[in-house]
Parts: sequence; structure tokens; C-alpha cells
Amino acid sequence: MIKIKRALVSVSDKTGIVEFCAALRKFGVEILSTGGTARVLSENNIPVIEVSDYTGFPEMLDGRVKTLHPKIHGGLLALRENPSHMKTLKEHNIGLIDMVVVNLYPFEKTVAKPDVTREQAIENIDIGGPSMLRSAAKNHQSVAVVSNAGQYQSIIKELEINKGSISEETCRELACAVFKTTSAYDGAIFNYLSKNQSSGKFPQSLNLQFSKVQELRYGENPHQKAAFYSEGQELKGLSALKQLWGKELSFNNILDLNAAVNLIREFEDPAAVFLKHNNPCGAAENKDLLKAYKQAWDCDKLSAFGGIIAVNRPIELALAKLIAKSGFLECIICPKFAQPALELLKAKKNLRLLELPGLSSKTEAWDFKRVNGGLLVQDEDVLTLDQKTLKVVTKKKPAKADMESLIFAWKVSKHVKSNAIILAKGTKTVGIGAGQMSRVDSVFITKRKAGKLTKNSCLASDAFFPKDDAVLEAAKMGVKAIIQPGGSIADEEIIKTCDKHSISMVFTGIRHFRH
Repeated sequence: MIKIKRALVSVSDKTGIVEFCAALRKFGVEILSTGGTARVLSENNIPVIEVSDYTGFPEMLDGRVKTLHPKIHGGLLALRENPSHMKTLKEHNIGLIDMVVVNLYPFEKTVAKPDVTREQAIENIDIGGPSMLRSAAKNHQSVAVVSNAGQYQSIIKELEINKGSISEETCRELACAVFKTTSAYDGAIFNYLSKNQSSGKFPQSLNLQFSKVQELRYGENPHQKAAFYSEGQELKGLSALKQLWGKELSFNNILDLNAAVNLIREFEDPAAVFLKHNNPCGAAENKDLLKAYKQAWDCDKLSAFGGIIAVNRPIELALAKLIAKSGFLECIICPKFAQPALELLKAKKNLRLLELPGLSSKTEAWDFKRVNGGLLVQDEDVLTLDQKTLKVVTKKKPAKADMESLIFAWKVSKHVKSNAIILAKGTKTVGIGAGQMSRVDSVFITKRKAGKLTKNSCLASDAFFPKDDAVLEAAKMGVKAIIQPGGSIADEEIIKTCDKHSISMVFTGIRHFRH
């Protein structure tokens, strides 16, 4: 056991620090502190000794130098069982420090701000904090090191159980957490500086840090082991999901939820999407969320069985009643469940209910794809259409309502495995063809799924048509308007085919392959 007699406390995030230090004082712990932390503790009537008074050396260089002193690091690094170390401390009047409580300047939050300057970023590189953490963690056989506020309660509880002492096992765990923290911190600084020095957009070397959120039952298949990791130190994106009901998420659930969230973020009006195996089965946008849900469900009820539902508005009781009649579903994700809706849906067997408060917010990040021996990195595909740049290339121009439908279908196509063909009427899908090796085969699939609804529908293709076979098939189906990137050597032939069959065609100049 390590008896805590003296603690050094210096935190950037002061959440819970008053309560924690008050608990330390109950065990007679002497508290050393710096700057703003010392001021907060003093204002709350917690006795504290300023580090500058303890070392006899003032803070200097606008606070850049506070704790970089032998009386601090000697007190942390000295081996208690080493007579030579203890003799040296006595000769230089250096006292032992048994606990360090430090969290670091918010570098990642600072550089995430769109208007941050290089000078601001540099000033948020913590020097003294990581130094103290590393010194304490290196000597964890004698020093307890607390690196985040989430550890306070468990440490207080252990101090109470052990009458002011911390076990060596706990100190080892705390030390391990420190090196995870400092590794991620240094990585974030490296990524920022190297990105700003690189001749291109991407750094010469990439430092990634992920933290395990949970073990999963298995991977894509039962014979594969799997786990879910969050990026960085803060829970964000899917790692911030709140699961309100149902058994734990599977590997495939998380993949599908990610695809569903990415698609639902395309829509500003109330919208609903059904998703299965990383492809949408149906999507609809409507001023009335209930209608959007019905329209998305009607697109492909068969494929939606056992799928994922995402909606971009809170789920009230009326929608919950519709969902309850929709057969077996794996997950529902939305910003919020009304309590009556939640209670009703809890009655559905094996249904997972998930809230993601920031579901509709879009953030730009890099997209990673692991390959044998390396990693592919790219910008996320967040490019949106500017209607002013759309080019009508046929004699017939799409009506205003048709253009609205084309743009809706185009948004959906971005989230369908290529080759992707989407048929839409208004702002609802009536047929989705995904992941075929031939674009015309995707057209055949949409025809089969849409049935009679192909007539007077609008079609979106995620990439250009290499020849006019798919357009000829669309003409047979009664498609009245097509949106596609353009850029094929067959464009002239395809435009002539559209003109012949009175189909309007719009070029976007943007491709949305999704492999």
C-alpha cells in the first residue's frame, strides 16, 4: 500500500477537483498546487501550498515554467527503498510527493477550432503537465498518478477503504492510463505540426490513437473476434451512442448504424431510412415524419426485414406504433425517444433502441480503409450539389418537381455500394440497385424492386454510363429524368438516346463511388 501524504494538483479541466481535494484533506494530505488550480482550491477553503512557495522559485515566462524543478521531480522520481536516493533528497531538502493529479491543456479542442492560429496551438502544448505525469508514472511503485477526472470517485472510494492509502495494483493501472494519455497527446501535436509542415494535404507520417469502447460478441462472422474502438480521448460519433434497450451491439450492427447515420445526415426535412448490409433498402424525406417512415418502408419491405431504421427527428408514440407493426428489426437510431414511444418499443423482442443526440450534425474527417500492409486515407465524401452548376444536357429540361426528385435520388446514391442506381418519385425511393459489377444489372434490380412504380420515376446513377444500354432499359421502364456525373466517352450517344425517348438528363460533374 502507498500512503498518500502529499499531493501535487494542477489541472486544466477543473471539473470535480474541489470535491476530490476536499476528500484528500480528510486524510490529512498536504496539497501543492499552481496558478488557477491553487486559486480555485483556496476560494473553496481548501488549504493549499503554491508550488512557487514550495520550490522557492517563481513561475516565469508567462507560466511556461512552473513545475520543472528538482524539488518537484526529485520528490516524484526518488526510489523510496534506495538509501542513496533518500540521502540525496535529505541533502537538498526535497520532500516526497506521493500523488500527482494533472490533466493537460486542451490541445485537441484548441486546434479543432476553425479559426485557431498557430500561436494559439503552440501555447496549448503542455510541457509541465506531461513531465509530471511521466515522472509519477515511471515511479508508480511509490506514486499514485491521476490523469483524468473520471478516476476521482474510484480513488476516493479506495482511500476510504484503505484509510488514506492506494494499492500498488491501482497505481500500476493509473500509470498505464498516463502513458495512454501522453501518447495520444503527443500524437495529436505531431499530427497538427506535421500536417502544417507537409507539402501536401496529408502528413508524411500518421499517428492514430483509438481507445477500446467494448468487446463485441464476434466480428462479421461468429468465428471472428472483434472489438469497438473510439477515436481520440473523447467519445464522439457512434462511440457516443446511448443504448436505451436491447442486447449489446454486434460488429455488423455498428457498421450498418454508421451507414444509416451517414445517409440520414443528408436530409434537413424529416426523413427516415431503412438500411441492411451497408445499403439502404428505402429512404424518404417528407414534412410529415410518419409519411416519410411509411414511404421508406414501402420501398422494399422484404429487404428491410432484420434491418436498421434511422430517423432524424425524435420518435413519438404515433411513429412507435407504426414501427411496432413493421416486423423484425435489429436497431432503431434517432436523436431522442419520447418516453411513451420508448416503453412501447421495449416490448419488441431483440430490438435495440439507440439515441444519438448529434445525429444530424455533419463533421469532416478522414476516411480510413485498411489494406494488406498499409492504410488508405482520403477525405470523407461530404461534397454536396450546387444546383447552379448542374448541367441539363438534353433537349427536354426536367420540371421543377423532377429536379427535386433527382437531387433527392442523388443524395441517396452517394450511400449505396457502386454500381448504384436509384429510382425515386418525389422525395422517396421506389427502387434501389446496389453493388453490381455491371451498371445495367443495377438497373434491372431497381426495375424488379420498383415494379409498376418505374413509370414516371426519376433515376440517379452514382457514376457515368459507359454505354447506352442502361438508358435504353430506363426508357422501357418509363423513367422520365436521369441525373448522373457525365464524363463518359459515350456521353454523346447517351444524350441522343435520351432525346429520342424524351428523357431529360442532368450532369453533376461529381462522382460518388462507394466501394
